[in-house]
Amino acid sequence: MPNTTSAKFLGCILLCLSFSCSGPRQALVANEQELTDHIRLNQVGFYPEAPKIAVVAADNAASKFYVKTPDLTQTLFSGKLTDATPSEFSNKPTRVADFSAFTDTGRFVLVVPELGHSYTFGIRQEVHKELGEAALKSYYYQRASTDLPEKYAGKWCRAAGHPDNQVLVHASAATAARPAGTMISSPGGWYDAGDYNKYIVNSGITMGTLLSAYEDFPAYFRNQYLNIPESNNEVPDLLDEVLWNLRWMLTMQDPADGGVYHKLTNPNFDGMVMPSEANGVRYVVQKSTAATLDFAAVMAQASRVYRQYEAAFPGLADSCLVASESAWQWAKQHPDVAYEQDALNKQFDPAVHTGAYGDKEFSDEFIWAAAELYISTKNDRYYRAVNLFPDAKMPLPGWSQVRLLGYYSLARHAGVLTPVGQQAIPDVKKRLIAFADDLLHGVATQSYRTVMGKTEKDYIWGSSSVAANQGIALLQAYSLAADKKYAAGALSNLDYLLGRNATGYSFVTGYGQKPTRHPHHRPSVADGIEEPVPGLLSGGTNARAKQQDKCSTYQSDFPDEMYTDDDCSYASNETAINWNAPLVYLVAALEALHEKKEL
Repeated sequence: MPNTTSAKFLGCILLCLSFSCSGPRQALVANEQELTDHIRLNQVGFYPEAPKIAVVAADNAASKFYVKTPDLTQTLFSGKLTDATPSEFSNKPTRVADFSAFTDTGRFVLVVPELGHSYTFGIRQEVHKELGEAALKSYYYQRASTDLPEKYAGKWCRAAGHPDNQVLVHASAATAARPAGTMISSPGGWYDAGDYNKYIVNSGITMGTLLSAYEDFPAYFRNQYLNIPESNNEVPDLLDEVLWNLRWMLTMQDPADGGVYHKLTNPNFDGMVMPSEANGVRYVVQKSTAATLDFAAVMAQASRVYRQYEAAFPGLADSCLVASESAWQWAKQHPDVAYEQDALNKQFDPAVHTGAYGDKEFSDEFIWAAAELYISTKNDRYYRAVNLFPDAKMPLPGWSQVRLLGYYSLARHAGVLTPVGQQAIPDVKKRLIAFADDLLHGVATQSYRTVMGKTEKDYIWGSSSVAANQGIALLQAYSLAADKKYAAGALSNLDYLLGRNATGYSFVTGYGQKPTRHPHHRPSVADGIEEPVPGLLSGGTNARAKQQDKCSTYQSDFPDEMYTDDDCSYASNETAINWNAPLVYLVAALEALHEKKEL
């Protein structure tokens, strides 16, 4: 006979095991079924052989994480979470999940027990290809003075706005040859940001960055297809799109003296209406040193790029170089003409209250323009015209600080410079590599493991462009030193932009499962379409945004969290052409490097 006491005891043990195991297992499964915003990662995805990191921003006791299929039925990889460390600004606990060793391709989620699963992400070759195309095509949606047919624009098609063929010379820009009220034609170009005005200064860094992307990765852009009206010609789509703004910029130069108008604008910002509904009087406003030098730099760079396509655009390269040299001469004669909007409004009518892009220090613009003219003409007088290294600083490029654009170009063209310019190349390279090393310093101990966000100073108006421009600086160092740590650092900042950040947002419209959906962008607000125009980079986290735009929907006061996906937030959620340009460069460069197995 069986031992009934032993049988009862075994039954109790089995019952207890059944209870103790089934309860937690059911709870774990229930938690795994829940999508959590606390797992922060690149919501688009990863290259198979590249670093793959997620950050768990939650107070959670789990010690492991799992990579699973989206239906949660298969566990494909497991790893150990790091110990919790406080984030730099909020002191919230963060833990890192490193799954770089997982190289399978497909769609996946990352699971943290008793917390939930991440957004679905991909691992595959060319994982950011579509993102790069959308980031560049966003400029097509910014075109002024033309219809956007459904064939090219899809559901974001719209009627033309702002023909700009009857623009008035503002009193601040009047000359004897063009007195106030003179009518000129200045069509085309890109709307600058969420508004409908066109600004030379901001076009400067935008165009310089896009042309540099082409100069660094021409083969990549020759194979890119955007479905824009010019896509079937023999010219890369990037250069076709850039040309739309280049031709407008040429109309902003006064042919009588070479000076360049600061901007083409309404007196006041338009309302939240479609471009075709904004019919106010437009003006070209005061010539300025910054605008003229930015123009000179762009035209010099464009002259050498478009010279490769002389058959498609006969005479364009020569016209650009003539315009550049004329602008340079005006700037040399007028080296300190600042655009000071408040002062102008006290002198001239109508008062103008749109974007100022005011700058009072022009040594960086002189350096950039001189560098581009020197490279394109091989004339040593341009090189000798400036002090190339006025100090030891290496300021990250922005619309008001363009010195490094000149350094990038000199390093890029080091092999074809005259002996005079060759003398500077060792110092240029040393400075760029040291700058990149400084960007990388301490990243391994940062809570989000990104180059972006080491100091509160990164979280300025347009901080997303800070992340993207940091990426470009690192890629410039990679081109000089061939050390993959620089490319990995640049990739970390793309991960930041696409979700590995303290807000959990992907800052690119249309990309990721929690993307920016309500940018301060007039067409996206006024068109009646739920989804915003795709491929736009939101300005992103801004430590002072709440004070600047007074939008009421901010949920945090911490510098790395000061963001709201609300069109009222022009200080954290506007879009701008100068922010999208470094995104275009960053994504294209990483795709090109990965294609060549350098990443």
